[in-house]
Amino acid sequence: MGQYLIRRLLQAIPLLILTSILMFLLIHAIPGGPDAVYDNPNLDPAGRQALRASFGLNDPLPVQYLKWIGNALHGNFGNSLYTSQPVNEVLAQRFPATLELFVTAFVLSLILTVLLGTLSAAHQGRSTDYTITTLAYFGISMPIFLLGLIMQDVFASTLNWLPPSGTATLGYTFSPFNAFLDHLMHLVMPMIVLAVTFTARWSRYLRTSMIDVSRQDYMRTGRAKGVAPGRLLLQHALRNAVIPLITIVAIDFGSVAGGAAITEGVFAWPGMGQLFIDSLNRRDYPVLLTALLLSAIFVIIFNLIADILYGVMDPRIRYA
Repeated sequence: MGQYLIRRLLQAIPLLILTSILMFLLIHAIPGGPDAVYDNPNLDPAGRQALRASFGLNDPLPVQYLKWIGNALHGNFGNSLYTSQPVNEVLAQRFPATLELFVTAFVLSLILTVLLGTLSAAHQGRSTDYTITTLAYFGISMPIFLLGLIMQDVFASTLNWLPPSGTATLGYTFSPFNAFLDHLMHLVMPMIVLAVTFTARWSRYLRTSMIDVSRQDYMRTGRAKGVAPGRLLLQHALRNAVIPLITIVAIDFGSVAGGAAITEGVFAWPGMGQLFIDSLNRRDYPVLLTALLLSAIFVIIFNLIADILYGVMDPRIRYA
């Protein structure tokens, strides 16, 4: 296992380098390029050249990339072109909100996925299976922004049960406990919207995998020996059925660094997704580059974690 992990980490290095080069070139290929940040018709040519020199834009692209990646390796991702804050500080302000939303949505999604996927597979071809399948297809086909707007209209505007957006109620002073409850109330709708998106897809993967596993020889042997159906389903079938699902879950959670842009935008949740959209509109390229690089790093890390979990869930898997 140790050699396998070292080899995978070494393989990730050229992948990250290639990804960073492509992202750097993509940012510079955006119409207007970095020059658009300070596109001021009142700025004279001398002032424009001074700004280009201060941003290092007069250097050739390879030189600009080497300077950027060299600083990034030392933890210096530059300053935001919009706020002049260090990019590290900008991301540190936004990442906790996205992490909170993702973790809560993932926990809820995993619980619902195991419940619905297992029920659907155990009642294959019956009304329970058809009902769960219909709900799953509804979740897959429903646009996230539309589901968010419907929930805001029903639960915030009509029923007045939940706040429509944000992370806290403005204009009020709460005790610490009430402030915590108020924050949880703001978290409910974006968490559910994100969880519905994940659950709808994951439950279909788990159902298919559960049905495939239930037809294996060892499952038939267990039934022939009189093993209780519940124990056979949960202890033997489920453990092996989740292995294909692990990859999908790892990739989805790897996107935490990029945030859930649509969900955060609908509910004005101040996370990485909202930051990415705002930075794109403002042409804040240092923030965009860093967010994209972090997303790539997280995807690689969680895919590595997924590979480790394969061996935990199925001891027959050997790493060569």
